[in-house]
Amino acid sequence: MDLSTLLSESQALTAHLAPNDIPSIHLGLEQIEAQSRRLVSRQAAAAPGDTGKASYLLAQAQVDAGTLANNIAALNTATTFAPLQPLHDTDVAGFLRHAHEQSIISTIEEGRRETLLEFRRVLDERVRRDWEGRKKKIFEELGERSTLLAPDARKGSRGVTSKGVLQASTTADQQQARMMAYDSTITSFNTARLSGVAYPILRSLMDQTDPASMTHQTYQFLASIVDESPALPSAEHMGAQVSTVGTSERKYAKAYLGDPDSREAIQLRRQIAAGAQRSLETQYWEVITRTIAARPQQAALGGDPSVAAHVKAYLNVKFYQQGGWEERLELIAGQPLWAKMFYLIRTGHLEECLQEALLHENAISMKERHFVTYLKAWITSPTHSLTRSERNPLQAAYNSHILHSPTTDPFKLALFKIIGKLDPARRAVPLVTSTTEDWLWFQLAMLDEEENGGLRHLGEALMGYGERHFEGTAKGKRGMWARAIAALYEVPELQVDAVHFAVALAYYGLLRVPSKAESSDVDIMSTTSTGLPALNFALLISRYIRQFIRIEPQIALQYVYCLCLSADQVPAGKEQVEIAWELTRRVILMAELSGGWADLVGGYRADGTRFTGVIERDLKLLKLDSNPTDFAEHILKRAARQSEREKRINEAIRLYHLAGEHQTVVECLARALGDQVSEPTGGASGQGPDEGEELANTAKEVLGHYERTNRASGKAREAVVKLVRIRDARVAKEQGLPERALEIMESTGIFPTENDVTIINKKAQQLRDYDEVIVRNMQVFLPLQMDILVELRNRRRTAMDASAQNAGRILTEKALALQKFATSIKYSMSPDVHMYLSRSVVDLMH
Repeated sequence: MDLSTLLSESQALTAHLAPNDIPSIHLGLEQIEAQSRRLVSRQAAAAPGDTGKASYLLAQAQVDAGTLANNIAALNTATTFAPLQPLHDTDVAGFLRHAHEQSIISTIEEGRRETLLEFRRVLDERVRRDWEGRKKKIFEELGERSTLLAPDARKGSRGVTSKGVLQASTTADQQQARMMAYDSTITSFNTARLSGVAYPILRSLMDQTDPASMTHQTYQFLASIVDESPALPSAEHMGAQVSTVGTSERKYAKAYLGDPDSREAIQLRRQIAAGAQRSLETQYWEVITRTIAARPQQAALGGDPSVAAHVKAYLNVKFYQQGGWEERLELIAGQPLWAKMFYLIRTGHLEECLQEALLHENAISMKERHFVTYLKAWITSPTHSLTRSERNPLQAAYNSHILHSPTTDPFKLALFKIIGKLDPARRAVPLVTSTTEDWLWFQLAMLDEEENGGLRHLGEALMGYGERHFEGTAKGKRGMWARAIAALYEVPELQVDAVHFAVALAYYGLLRVPSKAESSDVDIMSTTSTGLPALNFALLISRYIRQFIRIEPQIALQYVYCLCLSADQVPAGKEQVEIAWELTRRVILMAELSGGWADLVGGYRADGTRFTGVIERDLKLLKLDSNPTDFAEHILKRAARQSEREKRINEAIRLYHLAGEHQTVVECLARALGDQVSEPTGGASGQGPDEGEELANTAKEVLGHYERTNRASGKAREAVVKLVRIRDARVAKEQGLPERALEIMESTGIFPTENDVTIINKKAQQLRDYDEVIVRNMQVFLPLQMDILVELRNRRRTAMDASAQNAGRILTEKALALQKFATSIKYSMSPDVHMYLSRSVVDLMH
């Protein structure tokens, strides 16, 4: 097909679209070619100019367009993935090397891409988590504020009638009842700490719980683990303030917080395992006695009160049904002797177990030849462990005919495992470890700190199983398994108990706290730089006390003191003490609002003698007893500054005064009085003293005390005197006593009383010697003085006698002197003040 044919066919394609009234254009091939050439030449002529403009603009951005164009033109994309050096067809090594390099490059690129995606995912997750944390913190803060705004809520929920407060649920009432019971225990606990005597904190807390509850049992377990004495310290020791009987405070801190492989740490883990095992044994003996009491006929205990008889009676109830024993039990001498010996060991009666074995030694030896010998060696061993040579025969028997035999008595299997600590990886034995308590006791009985990781390995196994494995989903099983206090705190009905568990663990040194860098304001649980879990004890305490910090500040302080229990932990201990100081200051500030802060920080009696507060009595608990000035520096002064920032001046002044900052007291008074000098006094309202009146009364009280003791002299003290007098003058004016008001104002010595240029200039120069607060408020003082003069002059206008007219002339002269004084002051004042003074003078003269 030639070009002519193509042209004709192309025209035919659109022939049916062209209407008759639109002319068509017909160009030959020569004409099309000529037109195309003209267009190309015209475009080529314009291109250099456009290129020059583009190059100029790019050059301003330091882009070399010419070099880039050359580089692009020389770019050969065909060799992008080709080897740098040409490869021959026979160069197998070069080909493989090139393929290897390309694989590495591809892997790197894939890794970069995955890293970028992972980064974005982690960033999104972090943003979401941070937002959730911030949201939670906001809700917590809102909850705290609502608690502070409703101070009667805790009273209402703790037995005091409080109308308008929502009725709490039964669970909340129980929580509040436990809080009240625990309060007295914590107070007694801190009293014992002050005296330096041991206090059974766990058993005391346990006495405040329901004996049938899991919380009660947990306290009991912990008391057994730390080997806590059940006796309370005597009254003499509680008030002795000397360490005469010893203390258990931080007893295990060195072992728990130090090197986990040290001798002390290993011994502590052994004690923990032994104490927990002992508690589970005591608990199970109670189960046995309750079971026998509940089913006496089936138990058939008879008149034998021995431990062995009780175990036999328990076996009758549990395994003897319908005239026969459980088929998996092996009978020796007509009884399930393996199960009997196991439960004697399970309840901690090892000597009774040995006696039972010796009583039936011949019968047992017919089944297991040397079992009684090994049992005796295990029971009499101080650590309840056999040597390797003693363990080998047990291991052989266990492997040969016990482990894999389908007819083996499960209690016989359990006894072999316990005595020889055999096959620790098999943690469960059918029929033996049927409950969580049985399973846990069995693990503790098989622990060996010298082998298989000991208690730490068991902890890892428990973590691996997880909470659901032990608790299930049934309601009421919460708290059976808890890795830490944080797990308890997640359960609302256990939050009160979580706080007190934490206090007890901190007392014995079994609680690790994070540093500020490792903790957050939201999460109770965190991880230290070494990867160990830590509890944000400070956050736990601050959340707990905010419920009653305003209503019962002294009780709140008792919990704050507990933070200093971790003072010996490095490096977080010092931070814990500082947080305790911060919370103490918060308690003081909250107590100020309710008027009960004097009991905390002390004060001065009417005769000028000082009395101490609760905090000064308890400085040892805040680690502030080493230096007498530390209390003033870390508690009083900082609390005073915080009160001053919050415009609670009366409290700030009293705190500064208690701290011995007498100069700061008068300076603070001067600033506060100067700020309130323009506010209404409320003196004529009859509704009681306002804030300004309270401040003035405080200033008078402080000034009287400082005059007697000759303290805090200087400009600030003189300024306070003048400001108090000016306020009294203002009150007198508002009460309709302008003569008294004028007398008080002139007694300040600030204003000229005669229309004499020399006196006026002298008064103006004296302003340089006054405190800044006096100078700053001159534009308030001058109109006040003029108002008093105007009011007095108006009262005398109606009188026609000579004395009244003479008094009027004196008032006018004083007003003129005041106006001239205002113009001679070399400090900026509002033009409105000068205008007001001038207008008032004109009114007085007419």
